[in-house]
Amino acid sequence: MEIHDKIKRIIDEMKLNNNSFAKLIGVTSTTIDSITIGRLQADGERKRTKPGFDLLQSIITHCHVNPEYFFGDSEDIFASKSSNAVSLHVPKIITVNEEGDENINFVGVKARAGYLDGYADPEYMESLPSFSMPMLKNGTYRCFEIKGNSMSTTIHDGDYLFGKYVDNFDDILDGRIYVIVSKNDGVVVKRVLNRIRESGKLILKSDNRDGNYPMYSIYAEDILEVWYASMYASRQMPDPINIYEKLHALESKYFELEETLKKKLN
Repeated sequence: MEIHDKIKRIIDEMKLNNNSFAKLIGVTSTTIDSITIGRLQADGERKRTKPGFDLLQSIITHCHVNPEYFFGDSEDIFASKSSNAVSLHVPKIITVNEEGDENINFVGVKARAGYLDGYADPEYMESLPSFSMPMLKNGTYRCFEIKGNSMSTTIHDGDYLFGKYVDNFDDILDGRIYVIVSKNDGVVVKRVLNRIRESGKLILKSDNRDGNYPMYSIYAEDILEVWYASMYASRQMPDPINIYEKLHALESKYFELEETLKKKLN
């Protein structure tokens, strides 16, 4: 088997696309495309680039690949028999624009129903609307439309939450809001307490305190993706708090009193 075929087999076994695989090992997607697909030549043929030793070493390190798979006669791809060791390292599928920059894929309410089955499907991910935002460049981002009222009064039904991909459970901070994608619950937005090291699970709680959204936990092995809530957009303007209402009333009374005095003096 040629070396480009071996690399393509690793990508397929890990259920990644070229963009995600490139991000995982620290190279550009163009580099991986030139190895696995090849560059189109003037005569219509494709010429593949041969990977260097540093790139192969990066694949071995980041993907837990058996060195003998590349440099020996072993048919065992992974050093351990499972390729799941990198399941939280990168999103399974990353889409890019014509310039090679990562897109922000939009997962609307209707699309959320299929996200659990489609998050690792290139065709599904490429079917989602995508865009870019100049302030969201350092990392991989996804936009989720909020459904339900479990997080009000912080985030409301119909709001849009921009999540930054979390590639390590240790980076999950207590008390922050995350999008959790899991095997059993699908896509949920919750405030999180990280107890992965102590008990192998996250504790999820809602900001809505009406009693309809109890706290619950989820084990690490059930978690597929984690996205940190970096910013959100809302169609709702928050109501003024009581102190502002009182100030507005005082300002109104002062203004009316001032107007009355002016009339009497004139």
